[in-house]
Amino acid sequence: MDVATLPITTLKGVGPKLKDKLEQRLGWRTVQDALFHLPFRYQDRTRLTPLGSLRPGQEALVTGKVELADVVFRGRRSLLCRVSDGTGHLTLRFFHFSGAQQQNLERGRSLRIFGEVRAGPAGPEMIHPEYEVLGADATPQAEASLTPVYPVTEGVHQLSVRKLVMQALDHYLTRLPELLPNELLVELKLPTLQEALLTVHRPPPRADVVELEQGRHPAQRRLVFEELLAHHLSLKHLRARLQEQMAPPLQGSGKLALALLGALPFALTAAQQKVLDEIRTDLARNHPMQRLVQGDVGSGKTIVAALAALAAVEDGFQVAIMAPTELLAEQHWRNFNHWLQPLGIEVAWLSGKLSARNRRNMLELISSGRAPVAVGTHALFQAEVEFAKLGLVVVDEQHRFGVHQRLLLREKGRRNGRVPHQLIMTATPIPRTLAQAFYADLDVSVIDELPPGRKPVDTVVLPDTRRAEVVARVHAACREGRQTYWVCPLIEESDLLQAEAATETAALLTAALPELRVALVHGRMKPAEKEAVMRAFKEGTTQLLVATTVIEVGVDVPNASLMIVENAERLGLSQLHQLRGRVGRGAAQSSCVLLYHAPLSENARARLSILRETNDGFEISRRDLEMRGPGEVLGTRQTGEQAFHIADLMRDQAMLPQIEHAAQLLQEKYPQHVTPLIRRWLGLRQHYGEV
Repeated sequence: MDVATLPITTLKGVGPKLKDKLEQRLGWRTVQDALFHLPFRYQDRTRLTPLGSLRPGQEALVTGKVELADVVFRGRRSLLCRVSDGTGHLTLRFFHFSGAQQQNLERGRSLRIFGEVRAGPAGPEMIHPEYEVLGADATPQAEASLTPVYPVTEGVHQLSVRKLVMQALDHYLTRLPELLPNELLVELKLPTLQEALLTVHRPPPRADVVELEQGRHPAQRRLVFEELLAHHLSLKHLRARLQEQMAPPLQGSGKLALALLGALPFALTAAQQKVLDEIRTDLARNHPMQRLVQGDVGSGKTIVAALAALAAVEDGFQVAIMAPTELLAEQHWRNFNHWLQPLGIEVAWLSGKLSARNRRNMLELISSGRAPVAVGTHALFQAEVEFAKLGLVVVDEQHRFGVHQRLLLREKGRRNGRVPHQLIMTATPIPRTLAQAFYADLDVSVIDELPPGRKPVDTVVLPDTRRAEVVARVHAACREGRQTYWVCPLIEESDLLQAEAATETAALLTAALPELRVALVHGRMKPAEKEAVMRAFKEGTTQLLVATTVIEVGVDVPNASLMIVENAERLGLSQLHQLRGRVGRGAAQSSCVLLYHAPLSENARARLSILRETNDGFEISRRDLEMRGPGEVLGTRQTGEQAFHIADLMRDQAMLPQIEHAAQLLQEKYPQHVTPLIRRWLGLRQHYGEV
């Protein structure tokens, strides 16, 4: 039987109780799962260290005879055991112990011990070390290889996991099929799968521990390659299935788009036009469009989406626009309403905060088809929402939604064997190689040009001890007829605390700047209140707007030319870049002042320096990825997508072109290996993109 289907109970010692724990807590169902449970660090137990040469902070393998073992009550009850080897002494300290353990550690017994040395009151000691009692005639032995340390969870101990993995290695490794063709292994100079797993689980004594712990050892590179290939093939598989489906061809006459373009106070940039042409080509086909549009803050993604929507509306189909937050969805609704209402197009609005009556009205508008465009949050794909004839789905800020969520919305439009087209937008610019890896199920378009006349924002980083200078700067900007944002973030993700901080700041600024009209907006205000405040700011009635980070995706105010961010050190690069993008939307030179509270961590200092150096969203995203990792930046921690065992997209992105080549080779010459490879690495998650 293939180890991929061999149940975990095949391993000795795995009874019903342990089986349940392994399955529920580690995801082990088969022997293969045990073989692919990879260490995250290593211990060197390949040499014995004399007790007399122990130093605090080192991990060491030692042997010694028990001189005494006693229970003491100094602050808390503990078992102390003193061992010696003729060169020195060592104290073993146990806070949790049994009577049997106490008896086991009787005087004269020989022990083999491993743990971290620390300085104790009576010399070197180890707290809760691993140990084993040696027989009277046993010769203490060091390990033949480095000792792996595995990810474990409550109720599943390190020793148990290690023993089970070693058992699987000894008895079943040779039954693991090689799924990468030999020609590929030779071309890329990769070891075989069995060699790689044996090395990763049992590295030889001379193996480079640093290289292993950084995931750069050749054996690990082989596993990384296979894992990335499996993910890539899975997404390509999803894409192929999507392309087998039918979608309504949407061409439209183009009259509505011309009318909208004629009403705009600006012309599309070349980059916007290029992306719009790519979208229109996709929409005209009878297979569903799956396109990701990425562009920096202010690059004009929303108007491109609106122009695409008109092709669907002209052909008698509906469009759904989904955003992850109430505020962003609200902004889209305002924009689409502003653009489309003059063209006679009703735009419905759906969110969790609507009253029951308004909700019923909106649901009726959508189900009857009287509203050709519907904007909302995830409320759009709830069961009670029915579309008359959904032809296009637009998802904003893709990284906040999982593949599963966006496909749920698409299923709303399944009719007569056809599904809607899908357009996905993100303001987190992702390097193309990573975008292709993360979104292999999507075509990628990039709006890499800002509208003409937009000048880079000057960014200044100052300590909050210079707040008085900043207040004077705000006063000067407002006297010149400009407007200012003052943002008050907090480290706690709490609307209440943020609101309090913003309220206090607004009161202080009102007192310090009595000539200015100061307003306040935060997440705890009612939508109507927020909208009224934002509208007053947009119309120029308010000069200084004090806000929490809710304005990260707020309305466009071209006259706002100064942005102050308090406690900027607490925010991530992408968030700071998004906030900074609120200014610089008019012709005037704009500035962003990042106030920080000293002392700064190295990480915070690096973030603020990057923002001072560049306005390029792609460069900022690249640096953000380096600092935080793709899971944080692309939201995969929240959505549960693309959780890698061993691969790291930032570290391993140089492999991505080879991955594409390997995927093509397997699909063309070795198609029988594709599904087993996906199943090996993704298991039950291989269908994460299916509804």
